[in-house]
Amino acid sequence: MVGSNKSALGIIFPNSYDELVPELVNVRLMASIPFASRYRLIDFMLSSMSNCGISNVSVLVKKNYHSLMDHLDSGREWDLVRKNGGLNILPPNAERESKLYVGHVDALGNILDFLRSQKEKYVVMADTNIAANFDFRAMIDAHIASGADVTIAYNEQELPERILQDTSNAKGFYYTLDVQDGRVTDIIINPKTLGVVNFGMNIHVVDRELLIDLINTAYLRGQVYFERDVLLKKIGDLNIQGYKFDGYVARICSIKSYFDENMRLLDDKNLDALFAGAPIYTKIRDDNPTRYIQGAEVKNIMAADGCVIEGEVENSVLFRGVRVAKGAKVKNCILMQDTVVEEGANLEYLISDKNVKISAGKEMKGTDTYPMYIAKNHTV
Repeated sequence: MVGSNKSALGIIFPNSYDELVPELVNVRLMASIPFASRYRLIDFMLSSMSNCGISNVSVLVKKNYHSLMDHLDSGREWDLVRKNGGLNILPPNAERESKLYVGHVDALGNILDFLRSQKEKYVVMADTNIAANFDFRAMIDAHIASGADVTIAYNEQELPERILQDTSNAKGFYYTLDVQDGRVTDIIINPKTLGVVNFGMNIHVVDRELLIDLINTAYLRGQVYFERDVLLKKIGDLNIQGYKFDGYVARICSIKSYFDENMRLLDDKNLDALFAGAPIYTKIRDDNPTRYIQGAEVKNIMAADGCVIEGEVENSVLFRGVRVAKGAKVKNCILMQDTVVEEGANLEYLISDKNVKISAGKEMKGTDTYPMYIAKNHTV
């Protein structure tokens, strides 16, 4: 890790876009969804901040955050145990009588006193529905060099199929950017544009004092979303710059995209693109290396530590402590932590949550367009 970056503090919104994956957030939030065999989604933004020397990071939780607190603990794995700053988990404001916050304006409005008490010049904000190895130091440098009031990160990609098919916009909002000579000239909310677009990554750098002023005004007016209700309305008044991210991006916007993004990492090219940069840290679980018992057949899998494989596993992602018994067949599956597949079971296109038990002889098959999901702690 690099030295402390005293010019910026980090804010992470772990509940944003929970509604996109209701199956996975029944007992957790978006930030603590398991990803890539041994990580949680928050590990990527939190590690990226730590790697760039941001040593004051606050996580603004809303609900279902007990699993996240257990995962983050004191922040030691991310080198965020500090006497001043470090990792702070900020729960919902208990004194507020209205409903829990919805957007970033609502969330930041609850911590304005906290923001006023900090010393850093810049605030770096990020959501956790994206897995990327992000260089925040480069983005902060670009923000300073351009003289921007606000810098918004984006990547070039096509809009996901789920977004294009959703006609109700009931599951939150997203946005694309029009960028000319580096400056954002328009923010388009919930477009249905075909082809490659400048897709906002929900990562921002903004001057702390400016952020306080913007949020204070917007919060008093009952506004909710930072991009839609604040930045879009001031696009002619503020110098809003776009920051193009060319690295690997895994974006979770549905249970299908969660399945697909995990499966993409079975390709070494994609795996290297995500992890070849700065290290990604996660909670340590002391366990034995994965054991392949004599007679096991394994092809193209990602398996974390603690797994025991006696049967057949192909094109699958196995999290810590998964056990596949002799005679069992697992193909095109994601098996989360401590899943047990008993003898003779046959699984294909399936996502099992933590501590799931598949009984002996059971056959369970989804499809590549509709993977089957089994909830946490269930036995089938």
